[in-house]
Amino acid sequence: MKLKVLVDNNTYIDQYYCGEPAVSYYIEDEDVSLLLDVGYSDLFLKNAAALGIDLENINTIVISHGHDDHTRGLKDYFEQKYKNNISIIAHPDAFKEKIIDGLKICSPILEEELKDKCNLILSKEPIKVSKHITFLGEIPQINNFEIRKPIGIQIVGETSVDDYVLDDTALVYESKNGIYIITGCSHSGICNIIEYAKKVCRDNRVLGVIGGFHLFQVNEQVNKTVDYIKQNDLKELYPCHCTSFVVRAEIHKVLPVKEVGVGLEINW
Repeated sequence: MKLKVLVDNNTYIDQYYCGEPAVSYYIEDEDVSLLLDVGYSDLFLKNAAALGIDLENINTIVISHGHDDHTRGLKDYFEQKYKNNISIIAHPDAFKEKIIDGLKICSPILEEELKDKCNLILSKEPIKVSKHITFLGEIPQINNFEIRKPIGIQIVGETSVDDYVLDDTALVYESKNGIYIITGCSHSGICNIIEYAKKVCRDNRVLGVIGGFHLFQVNEQVNKTVDYIKQNDLKELYPCHCTSFVVRAEIHKVLPVKEVGVGLEINW
């Protein structure tokens, strides 16, 4: 599997790509090419072109959850009028309207409109997206230190409900030596995601994780997350996007944290 970072908060020194506080990863698994998330703007398109990636060749776009820093690029993607019949895979809540403090923080294209633009696959259950990669679907709460917290509201029919971001999910790549996990923001809890990936794949050998951990201050949750990471003996850790410097520094005390920036290529 090959992964390239098209969008992240950070860029590398002396590599002339652009960043934004968002996520988009280009992934190849044998003959399948896909994206996890599409960032906040058309930046993923510009960085893909600069990196020599032809997005007309992708088969699938997986959405980690419905917030606009992961979905807003869909508008720009469909303006390209690519000839490929793209499939979009997400949780059933991912393309509902989401609002916080009166501000819409959802995808610019919601479910009904999106059905006319692509092959839309909405699932709470795990789905195979390529030979070795699985979309995890809805992540159960497994660890008692990772309690879901509402972020604004979600519109369901004619009513609004607290949004616990149940649509937050991730990808897992199965190699012969163990599994690798690719997240968007980990609103579900990064340890919950890892535990569920282990269960889905029936493999406890977690080799690496890349993505946002949605952790900002060193507190009890972070301390227990660090303990969990240490106990699982992860080999490669790439916390980024919505993971603060102080949290990454805390994790680095027990496991070397690798740098992430636009243009990073990982081969697993």
